[in-house]
Amino acid sequence: MKGIIIAVIGFSFILGAASLSAEPPSAADGFWPQWRGPSGNGFARDNDPPIEWSETKNVRWKLAIPGKGSSSPIVWGNRLFITTAIPTEETVATEPVQTSGSRRGMRLTKASAVLRFDVIAVDRHSGKILWQKTVRKELPHEGTHPTGTWASNSAVTDGKHVFAYFGSRGLYALDMDGNVAWERDFGDMTKKMAFGEGSSPALFGDRIVILWDHEGPSFVVALDKATGQDVWKVDREEQTSWSSPYIVENGGIHQVITNATSRIRSYDLKDGRLVWEASGMTANAIPTPVTLDGIAILMSGFRGSSLLAIRLKDAQGDISESEAIVWSLDRDTPYTPSPLLYEDTLYFLKSNSSILSCFNARTGEEYYRQQRLEGIGTVYSSPVGAAGRVYITDREGNTLVIRHGPQFEVLASNSLDDGFDASPAIVDDHIYLRGQQNLYCIAEKE
Repeated sequence: MKGIIIAVIGFSFILGAASLSAEPPSAADGFWPQWRGPSGNGFARDNDPPIEWSETKNVRWKLAIPGKGSSSPIVWGNRLFITTAIPTEETVATEPVQTSGSRRGMRLTKASAVLRFDVIAVDRHSGKILWQKTVRKELPHEGTHPTGTWASNSAVTDGKHVFAYFGSRGLYALDMDGNVAWERDFGDMTKKMAFGEGSSPALFGDRIVILWDHEGPSFVVALDKATGQDVWKVDREEQTSWSSPYIVENGGIHQVITNATSRIRSYDLKDGRLVWEASGMTANAIPTPVTLDGIAILMSGFRGSSLLAIRLKDAQGDISESEAIVWSLDRDTPYTPSPLLYEDTLYFLKSNSSILSCFNARTGEEYYRQQRLEGIGTVYSSPVGAAGRVYITDREGNTLVIRHGPQFEVLASNSLDDGFDASPAIVDDHIYLRGQQNLYCIAEKE
């Protein structure tokens, strides 16, 4: 259920190493241009956010967000961007929204009215809404998991445009003032069990990559970010996944690495050529890959556990049984949350639980495993790291702060009056937490 829930919940999943924009690396590194930060690994460099907070301590501002969404905030300059789906009073005469009924006592959520799909720009220093743009109004054709939303895909920015993705509701390029430059409609997904959507786009240079894995014809497509037109498109024999593509350079080739159930694959960003592939992950693949110095790490954890660390310089063709696989693991891997790769240390949770593992990403050396996180419940949000610390936030509003490194040490335990499915963003000395009802800026009071 985790992967499903997470996908639905907008586990904003997305891209790559290096800078994910056409700006100089230093420009993107100073902000949080995608849901997993400037490197795509969940790590914020040269930032020092608070260790402790509560509703009455170190909350710089708190903003109620209209509608519902679990996409993660992204930040560039003084602007923070989020997406949301807002019910309207409009109804339409149409066929019933497709759901799969109930399963194990859970009934899927379906939209009873037309939804407004909005992009919101917020002044990240004051918490004031700068603009709010409706890009589409529609009654979704499918339901979601009970914990999911129709705004679970995170946006991405290059500092000139914000690329807001709503899956079956389309991809929209907006300038920094909220004007729509172009839009694309890729059709309607048919997701497994109608559990909703959650993959985020990847952006590198002049290309945007969308991963479209569902129960119909699946594909990966690269678009020209200036026009939204296809540069290349490759069909995939894949079932539903909620993972986001990850872009990394190796040996002069920018690779689009994709996590999935049938096969994990890498494509040449230039022309879509298949670079390498290997046996797939567990069902319902959700976590986004991470990379370190030419090693790509992919994992999933629904009805099983799978982790593969792949040396990219040795990866060509089918690498399923090759020496390109540096190390692997078959236990305690995450269902919904993506891993955190902080320097050469890899952190990941078991399924959606509060059980943490910590490994050397290069060698697979185990630092600690099955470490229970006291005071933390179910986790959909992906952990983030900064200033020698790791931040892990659960669905009940609790965040545990631990020391970065091979020894487990708790530094602080914090709680807010909201629940969190979206992953945090860290910029300067601020943490931005998008809750189920509110957007928080956590920073020491000026």
